Amino acid sequence: EPKTFRHSAAFGKRIEYYVIGLMLKEGLDVYLPVVDDDAIDAVVKKPDGNFVEVQIKARSKDVLFGDSALFAGLKHDYRKNYWFVFYSERMETIWIMSSKEFIEHAHQNSNGKNIGKRSVWLNGKNTKKQEEHVKPQFQKYVVSNFDRILNENPDD
Repeated sequence: EPKTFRHSAAFGKRIEYYVIGLMLKEGLDVYLPVVDDDAIDAVVKKPDGNFVEVQIKARSKDVLFGDSALFAGLKHDYRKNYWFVFYSERMETIWIMSSKEFIEHAHQNSNGKNIGKRSVWLNGKNTKKQEEHVKPQFQKYVVSNFDRILNENPDD
C-alpha cells in the first residue's frame, strides 16, 4: 500500500516513542513534555538528580538509498545539558551526540531558504554493494545503550 503523508508524519512520533521505550526498558527516568515547542522530546533524570534534555531524530527505512542517516535542516544553537539521539531505522543504529558535538560535526547552511540550519550525514554508502555504513568519524557516537546520557556531562 502506498505511504501516505499521515504515515510519514506519524513516523517521527512512533520512532520517538520507540526510542523512549528503549530508554525506559533500560531503567532511565524519562519525563515527556506535554508541549513540543522547544526541540525537547524527553527529559531524563540522571542518578545524581540532575536533568538533561533529549532531542530524538529518526530516519525511516523508506528513505532514499544513501540517506539513511542524513539528518538535515535542523535549527540548533548550542544548548547546555542537551543530547541528540539519532536513529536510523534501516541501519538499526543509534548515535548519541551532545549539542557541542553536533555543532562541531554539522554543516551549517550559509545561504538559501534554510540559512542557519544544520545538517549531519552520519552514513556513507557503497553503491556497488548497495550497502550503507557508519562514516568512520561518527563511529565513536554509535551506542548500544544510553549510558552516555546517564553518566556523561554533555557540556564537557
